[in-house]
Amino acid sequence: METLTAPERSQHYLDLEDRFGAHNYHPIPVVLTRGRGSYLWDVEGKQYLDFLSAYSAVNQGHCHPKILDALETQARSLTLTSRAFYNDQLGAYEHYICNYFGYDKVLPMNTGVEAVETAVKLCRKWAYTRRGMAENKARIIVFDRNFHGRTLLAVSLSTDPSSYGQFGPFVPGFEKIPFDNEETLERAFAGGDIAGLLIEPIQGEAGVILPGDAFIQKCRRLCSEHGALFMADEIQTGLCRTGKMLACDYNDIRPDVLILGKALSGGVLPVSAVLADDEIMLSIRPGEHGSTFGGNPLACRVAVAALDVLKEEKLAENAFEMGKLFRGGLEKLKLRHGRIREVRGRGLLNAIEMDVPSDSPVAWELCLELANRGLLAKPTHGNIIRLAPPLCISNRDIEKALDILDAVLSQ
Repeated sequence: METLTAPERSQHYLDLEDRFGAHNYHPIPVVLTRGRGSYLWDVEGKQYLDFLSAYSAVNQGHCHPKILDALETQARSLTLTSRAFYNDQLGAYEHYICNYFGYDKVLPMNTGVEAVETAVKLCRKWAYTRRGMAENKARIIVFDRNFHGRTLLAVSLSTDPSSYGQFGPFVPGFEKIPFDNEETLERAFAGGDIAGLLIEPIQGEAGVILPGDAFIQKCRRLCSEHGALFMADEIQTGLCRTGKMLACDYNDIRPDVLILGKALSGGVLPVSAVLADDEIMLSIRPGEHGSTFGGNPLACRVAVAALDVLKEEKLAENAFEMGKLFRGGLEKLKLRHGRIREVRGRGLLNAIEMDVPSDSPVAWELCLELANRGLLAKPTHGNIIRLAPPLCISNRDIEKALDILDAVLSQ
């Protein structure tokens, strides 16, 4: 299979990153310079359909005008005060997002992994101050194949050697059990001292792994029965990505702690949030947690606009309908070509697993050829390709993407 060649102009930027940047990523060799809606353009002027959406950070589409207007207006007035002082945007944003999701309080942060760390700290503090657990005894259940970020805490939760290898010693206090296994879930709770459970309703980085409805419901029920917190990492699955506002909505589950990020700013700047009710959130007191940039006026104004767009443009409904159309097309490709082992997904968070070993380079080579034909996607775990366009995508562009996939699989 022909690999994607880098024209002279693109090669200049590739060489700069290779020489001066840390080698902690392995990107598809496309140098992007502009985006609008579901489309991206490289420095050579070539147009692409974006089927990664910056890992679901641009659900609203690239460079959404309403979000950019909020950014520009606020940037000309005030960008940062720190939390040493009040500002006129934070309270309005907190009121808005709490009403939007139905919680008493929000703790604003920046990146998704900061929000995960905030949720873990909050859970532990709550367990000691409200439940009366002995200090340093609280345990939190996490699941194999999880991905909650790249900080030392996040890789301490991981079962992927590429995430945690040679980064120890690690943060203790986590019970790692198999995903979508009710028997081991019950045993974990039976061990006692469970302060909470941290779960991705769909494991995105693992390859869009959907658990059974019964498993998710059992997680919620056991948390309630044992007085533990159900913490949902909806950083990638939330904000309409799966065809509902939250992936947990498919099972009518209200998390005790809701973790959001990525599309909370529409991809304009880092904004994340942890939401919970007073009984949980007020466990943390002044000085015990915070961030210089968390809750800055610029982020607050942008986040309100980004949340507005989700509802005003009915992006959950579009994700649901376009997701059905896309998976239907992928299933036809699976039958036609016989090289796809499985099609998985919900809404516009989808993946194809190729019928090759997980250490095969096939998914990478396919993504290079997809890019060559004008569709951007990225493999995960060797034989899986995630396919997650902005939620504003049209049925015409869904069909165009399916045609490109068909052509590449026919090759």
